[in-house]
Amino acid sequence: MPRYKLTIEYDGAPFCGWQVQETLPSVQGALERAVKAMTGADVRVHGAGRTDAGVHALGQVAHVDIEKQFAPDRFRDGLNAHLRPDPVAVLDAEIVGETFEARFSAIKRHYRYRIVNTRANLALDVGHAWRVPRRLDTAAMHAAAQRLIGKHDFTTFRDTECQAKSPEKTLDQLDVLRDGREVTILTSARSFLHSQVRSMVGSLVWVGEGRWTADDLSAALAARNRAACGIVAPPEGLYLVRVDY
Repeated sequence: MPRYKLTIEYDGAPFCGWQVQETLPSVQGALERAVKAMTGADVRVHGAGRTDAGVHALGQVAHVDIEKQFAPDRFRDGLNAHLRPDPVAVLDAEIVGETFEARFSAIKRHYRYRIVNTRANLALDVGHAWRVPRRLDTAAMHAAAQRLIGKHDFTTFRDTECQAKSPEKTLDQLDVLRDGREVTILTSARSFLHSQVRSMVGSLVWVGEGRWTADDLSAALAARNRAACGIVAPPEGLYLVRVDY
């Protein structure tokens, strides 16, 4: 049975998140309906990560097994035809070996968080960035962010409903960059805890606003207590950029 690897882009705004829920629209559900419309089969589309409601993707990866073999380009185009008008696009499809797993074969995940640092209301970026009106000290944010690099117990930055077996993760990158009014936070790791990125971003914004110092961020990490976390950044600024294999 052919296994297809799919690279997917989507706007997370109208969805409850990646994972299928019985009464709510999901990205996974939209893809599975498209596969059924094209092949007639009820199958599971397995994603590399379960993005939350409102979170976007530029390069989510999934795999799906179907009995009938299609040329990859035809499979991609057929899925896209059936996905309309949902804001989901299959960018690429390829046939892979049966040992490939979108989730478990991944060696690194890359996320981007967009902040628009402006007093003005958002117009074009509504639903796609977090507006922070107070001027952010991005140099202080970047310096503090380096305190989180490496292997740590990230309980403080972990959602209380996170189902991961361990709170320990190894963070490979956490950079804060400014380009005019736009502040971008780039982070990468093999895997992340539920809400970890948004929790780190919100705490870094407190550093940028002067509410916290880098030492305060370190103390929050060391507390290993969810109550020590700063604000949790909203989902609309978060993008799953790429998954490496």
